[in-house]
Amino acid sequence: MKANAANVSHNSRIHPVALSGVSHMDAPFLLLVEDDPFVLMIAQEALEDGGYAVVVAANAIEATAILDDRSAEVAGLVTDVRLGDGPDGWEVARHARELLPLLPVVYMTGDSAADWPVHGVPNSAMVQKPYAPAQLVTAISTLITSADAIRISSPS
Repeated sequence: MKANAANVSHNSRIHPVALSGVSHMDAPFLLLVEDDPFVLMIAQEALEDGGYAVVVAANAIEATAILDDRSAEVAGLVTDVRLGDGPDGWEVARHARELLPLLPVVYMTGDSAADWPVHGVPNSAMVQKPYAPAQLVTAISTLITSADAIRISSPS
């Protein structure tokens, strides 16, 4: 992501969400997990511009709590791999898939793409940093479309 501070709006659209009380939370949403505020802002804006409602978590603990409390509403997970101290994005995605086996998962990383075949969940995507915001939207949209097709074609 090669943006500089001059390209960033001063009235940031980052909206950290508590587990209660945001009106767009009634619709399915994407969970975005990123510990870098600048990257978070760019990713959130891209996903919202792509038509998604986005709930953000700054670390794996927050992400896991959101997944545990709101899993029925989550349409997809976009997570950084390295999230500072504590669990990483690989662990967040595994937890999400325990709750929702078909959940679309997109990983973002600057240095862990080579670990994706070993640590990533099946039928996920990897977006290497720096990336164009449209790459992120395309990756999650493609996975959501595929997951929806599987759900429709699978007998209940």
